[in-house]
Amino acid sequence: MVYRVRSFTARAMGVACSIVLPAIGVSSAQAADAVEAPIAVGSQPAGWLLTVRGNVVVSPDFPGSKDYGFLAYPSLSLRRTDEPEGFKAPDDGVSFALFGDSRWNVGVVARYQSGRYREDNRALYGIRDAKWSLEPGLFGEFWPLADTLRVRGELRYGINGYNGLVGSLALDYVQRIGNLTLAIGPRVAIAGGEYMNAYFGVSQQDAQWNGAVTPYKADPGVKSVGVAASATYQWNDQWATTVRGGYDRLTGSAADSPIVRNLGSRDQFSVGASASYSFQLGGGGWKR
Repeated sequence: MVYRVRSFTARAMGVACSIVLPAIGVSSAQAADAVEAPIAVGSQPAGWLLTVRGNVVVSPDFPGSKDYGFLAYPSLSLRRTDEPEGFKAPDDGVSFALFGDSRWNVGVVARYQSGRYREDNRALYGIRDAKWSLEPGLFGEFWPLADTLRVRGELRYGINGYNGLVGSLALDYVQRIGNLTLAIGPRVAIAGGEYMNAYFGVSQQDAQWNGAVTPYKADPGVKSVGVAASATYQWNDQWATTVRGGYDRLTGSAADSPIVRNLGSRDQFSVGASASYSFQLGGGGWKR
């Protein structure tokens, strides 16, 4: 269910469930304008709305790559009918708010990090693979200006491909014009030594086998800085479409890696689109 068309292998089929299962029953983070309505004694509880989303993204084949691939994947979110659907950036991790109110939210989050495999790129010959990873963790977001300016941070821990901490900081300026929601803002990604060396480090053996890179140990720190933008149009209660774009510039130890300097690129672009359909699972009516 998750694959790169230009390098589709059985490995992608094996990890698809790892992405879909965490998303089932897990809603997007409650936005700042979402206020949970109290239920009167003796009244019927509100129902639930399930949103099914199809996503397509063109992005680098792996962190630091100069080659791009096409990624397609599904996602799900669940919310109450009396809970307004607030803003969520396309590059947010799959998240579920545990605590919060109309101005802030704290909860759990998860992301998927695709791997880097030498069988998919001849230039990587001899360099050890960086396997795919799941990144569960925590998130927090705050709206200094209600429904206009959002600050969001994520701290996650990688499992499988690497075992270590990564994080991200995002600032979004959001404007709603009728059914159209526009957003743009800067991004900062940080990573610990385990992640940095999995994707940007070069061992002595790697260098000997490949020949185009030299031994290199990557240090933890800021991995990249960039900007992301999106536009979402709500056609009706059920259908919405989103287009997105982003640019990240690798910095510090990541940018200095021989894998990036000799085989890849510091400039990382992405474009994508998604379409979503929402329907009621039971109880209550549409309350937008």
